[in-house]
Amino acid sequence: MQYILLGSAIILEIIATSLLKASEGFTKLLPAACCIVLYIICFYAFSKALLSINLGVAYATWCAGGIVATTIISAVVFGQKVNMIGVIAIVLIIIGCVILNLFGTSGN
Repeated sequence: MQYILLGSAIILEIIATSLLKASEGFTKLLPAACCIVLYIICFYAFSKALLSINLGVAYATWCAGGIVATTIISAVVFGQKVNMIGVIAIVLIIIGCVILNLFGTSGN
């Protein structure tokens, strides 16, 4: 259940961040309002996931998922470019997150 909450927090954060871009600096009311509501729900789900997931692992997973998905969305939806160094960085983030999830909680 805790990983469902973490996954939900990640998805909500990705949508909220995309709406943040779409709100154009909070000048568009509907995307701005939806962004705020989704961030609140996102942080609630994340806080509940933290009841049983190690903070370091949960936060790294949340950030990595958000970074990777948001980068893809920014390229596909908003037409922003990602160069080869950016792609390599994304791959390294994924590798780091996998390693942390597999080995980062030993001894706890």
